[in-house]
Order: sequence, then structure tokens, then C-alpha cells
Amino acid sequence: MSQTKSILAILAGSFGGYAVLVAIFVVASTLALTVEQRRREFALLRAVGATPRQIRKLIGVETTVVSVVAGVIGSLLGIAVSHGLRGAFAAIGVVPADFALSISPIPLVVALLIGIGAARLAAWSASRRPSSINPVEALGEAAVQRKDLGRIRLTIGWVVMAIGLGATTLPLFIRGQLGAAMSVMAALVLIIGLTLVGPRVVGGAVRLIAPALSRFSGVSGYLASANVLKNSRRLAAAVTPLMLAIGFAVVNYYSQTTLTAAVQQETARSITADHVITGVVGVPAEISSAVREIPGVSATSLVRTQVITASETGDSVEVQRRPANGLDATAGGMVDLDVASGTLADLTAGTVALSEAHASWEDKKVGDTVDFWFADGQPARLRVVATYRHDLAFGDYVLSSADARAHTSAGMDSAVLVNSAAAAALRDLTSRYPGLTVTERVAAQDQGDQRTQFLLNLVAVGVILGYVAISVSNTLVMSTAARRREFALLRLVGTGRRQVVRMMRAEALLTVGLAAVLGSLVAVVPLSLLAIGLTGVPLPAGPIWVYLGVVAGASLLGVVSIAVSTRMSLRAKPIDTIGLRE
Repeated sequence: MSQTKSILAILAGSFGGYAVLVAIFVVASTLALTVEQRRREFALLRAVGATPRQIRKLIGVETTVVSVVAGVIGSLLGIAVSHGLRGAFAAIGVVPADFALSISPIPLVVALLIGIGAARLAAWSASRRPSSINPVEALGEAAVQRKDLGRIRLTIGWVVMAIGLGATTLPLFIRGQLGAAMSVMAALVLIIGLTLVGPRVVGGAVRLIAPALSRFSGVSGYLASANVLKNSRRLAAAVTPLMLAIGFAVVNYYSQTTLTAAVQQETARSITADHVITGVVGVPAEISSAVREIPGVSATSLVRTQVITASETGDSVEVQRRPANGLDATAGGMVDLDVASGTLADLTAGTVALSEAHASWEDKKVGDTVDFWFADGQPARLRVVATYRHDLAFGDYVLSSADARAHTSAGMDSAVLVNSAAAAALRDLTSRYPGLTVTERVAAQDQGDQRTQFLLNLVAVGVILGYVAISVSNTLVMSTAARRREFALLRLVGTGRRQVVRMMRAEALLTVGLAAVLGSLVAVVPLSLLAIGLTGVPLPAGPIWVYLGVVAGASLLGVVSIAVSTRMSLRAKPIDTIGLRE
């Protein structure tokens, strides 16, 4: 029960951090679009004497009211979502099936305050531009989009992107689950930086694409080209949430599949034995001794187990289960741990070998002692006799087979590794024990905790992407609906309804195309470097159809949102719509 609470506490912290970051990110983008659409109203207020402080206060108060109402409704809906998450966590083994869901008002209040704070922060960012324009320039500037981004925003954006690119190199030096997590964080930093410089990047891309769009798509293509050239900020606001959805989903999924593939690859490379004896539920301990009695045969026991470690983080203690292995001191010719210091020949009862990365983190070297708990909860204080580099295949701890076996419930080996060409003799021996087989390779250690973490990430990412999907639809619908007067004017000067629909279809395809390219770019850099660090090749592991499905789903969401809002905006008569207030 305490471990379950610890997992949920860690999950709440990491998931909450991601959720708040994405919320600020999406809300800021939506508010910026809303403020841009109301620039004529703010320009008029500035022209008749409103002060910058009053404009900022107006936007802040409106945002606060909306965020309070939305926060109350969202907190109540969050209770229903929490029941669904509890069921999902129980299904993947994170919590017991009978784990009760406790509803307290404190998380609801905290969520409400965080939501209001995120909205106010986004409002402050969005209100700086309309509150700072000169009253004399206000009305003239209101009719045309400002062409250039501010130098401060551009500088911050390029710096953030540089930090993100630097962070993508961390998996070259940090392996395992932490390296995969660093890839996800690097992708988020890249997305934030790209959002800040988005209008500049999108504007450059549009200048390359627009001439071809107008040349090959007739009148509708010409109109779409003119629109995106003159309103790159509006296009960037539509591209941003789609880019976030694609990049975030792709990096989260393929970082985990690449890590799993790296574990399997390193295991296959590290087990150098000629034959492996395995059993349905394990291998009796006497088998390894019986195998060694066969002339010309050497063997070692392999015991898959776990160790329990505890580390203090502030006022709390973090308890973790880590995969570990038990080997005999004679395992040198059958496994390759890529030993960095010491020797496995000294691996006897009461000793342990540590991965080089974990030994460095714990500031341990050969001859030091290390404290932890065996899989059955018994405390251990063992002397370090070696450090090694193949931690993906063997975990951070390698014990003597005797110690590992003594602290497992079955008291059996997981496998026996054999160096011998006498396969027939081995099969004759194993035939006396039902369930034992002789194979050529050993499977990677059961990564139950990593699999659970993978499924946990998918559930969390699914919730966040659901929120992003709603935000994408809202942003695209709002952006398109605000152009009703533009559509009406086009129709009044002779543009047909179908031409307007085709124009918006071309803009929608351009929007989802740019989002797919930029979202893929912010994912491919951290994933390629993660793959190089883990597997030595720049291609992430995993099925390509997941990437294609993510891009197709985001593209379909974007195209449908724009198409539906366009057709709704064209329902009214142009002469009635042209008189509406912007």
C-alpha cells in the first residue's frame, strides 16, 4: 500500500507538472489569438484615453472571471476523470483493484488556484502588446497585422530553442529511463521556443510555399496564398497546438519503445554463452552443478531478481525497486558486462557489482560498501567488487547467484548459461526434468516496472492529448469564425461560396502540413539522439504506423475543425454579416 501511494505521489507531481506546462502553453496561445482578434476594440479604447494599465486590468479581470467559472466546472468534471484514471491504473497494475479513491476538497481548490494562476500568467503575456501601443497609432495599426515580432520575444525564443537543442544531447550521456525522460523534456522546450519564434518561422515557410499554392490552385489558391502571407501570426496560432499534439505524442511513445529495444539489443549482445537452459517456472539450483560435471562444459547460474533502494528527497523518502541479477564468479566467459573496474571473479556471497553510472551517482568505488534491501525485504550491506557499463541488460546491481537465489521466494535459478558444444548431453540432462529446455539465447529481463511506467505514461499522455485536442478544435474554430466579415466581403465582391470553401481547404491543408512538419522536427531531433545514445543508430525503434496515426489524427482534427467552422460562417447572407462588429 505504501508503495502504491508513493507511485501515485510521484505520478501526481510529474503529471501535474506536464499538465500545468501544457495548460499555460495552450491558454497563452488561445488568449494571444483572442487579443489579436480584438485589437480594433483595444485600439479604440487607447484612442479615447484608456491607459495601458486599464487595458491590462481589463484583460486580466475578464480572464480571471472565465478561469474561475471554467475552473469550478473543470474541478467537478475532474472527479469523474479521476474515477476513470483509477480504473485505468488498476487495469495496468499500478494500483490494486480494491484501491479506494479518496475525494478531498484540497486538490480541487489547489487545481482551481493553479488554473487561475496559469490563466493570469497567460493573460499578462497576451496583454502586453495591446496595452503598450501608442494611442495615435492605435486605429491605424488595428486594421493590419503587425509585421515584425519584438526583439525580446525573438531573443528569448531563440535562446529557449538553443537550450532545447542542448538538452537533446543529454541521452548521449544519461542512459535508461532518465535519458528517455530527458528526451521528452527537450522536445517540450523546443516546442516552447518554436512557439515564441513561430510567426517568423511560419512566415518564412509560407513565403516559400505560397507562390506554388497560388500557381496551382487557381483563384482559391491565390486567395489562400494572400491570406497566409499577410496573416502569418494567425496561421502560427493555428499551427502551434497541432504541433504540440504531434510532437508530444510522438516523443512520449517512441522514447519508451526505443528504450525497450535498447534493453533487448544489449541483452543479446551481453549474453555470450553457447546454450541457455530455461524452465517454465525456473531452473532447479542443482542443474548448474550437474552441468559442470559434464566434461568440457562450463556453466553459471543466472538469477533475475530485484533490489529495493531508498533515497531522501527533502523531507520524504523515495523507495524504488530496481532490476538486479545474480551470477556466479565463473560467469566471465558467458556474459559480457563490459567491466569498467574490478573483476567479476571476486563476485561471491556478500559482494556486489554496480553499474558505472549508478556507482558514480552514489559515489561508490571498488572496495566500498553499499546498503539496500533484497527482494524479500531483508537488509543488505555488501562490498563492491566491480563496476560495469552494460546496465541496460543487467540493471544497476549484480549479486552473487547464491545471495540472489537465497532471497527469492522460489529459491531457483532463472536460467543456466552454458559454454559447450555438447548440446546432446545437455538435452539428455534436461530431459530428466520436466519443463526444462535448451535454447540458444536468453530473453531480456522482465521489465515489469518499465512496462508499467510505459503504460502509465500512455494513460497520462492520453489525458493531456485529450485536453490539447479540445484546445486545438477551439483555437481553429475561433480563428475561422472570426473571419466571417472577411468571407462576406469576398462574396460581395464576386467570390463564389465554393471558392471560399476551397480557399479555406487550402489554408487548412497548409496549417496541418506545417504542424506535421514542425511537430515531426521537434520530435526527430531528441529521438534520434536518444536512439544513438541507447542503440548506436539514429533511427528510433517502434512501429511506423503509430507516427502515421498521430499525424493523421491531428491532421483530421485540424481539417474538420476548420471545415465545419467555415461552413457555419458561410450560412448567413453576406449583406447581413458585413455589418457585424469585428
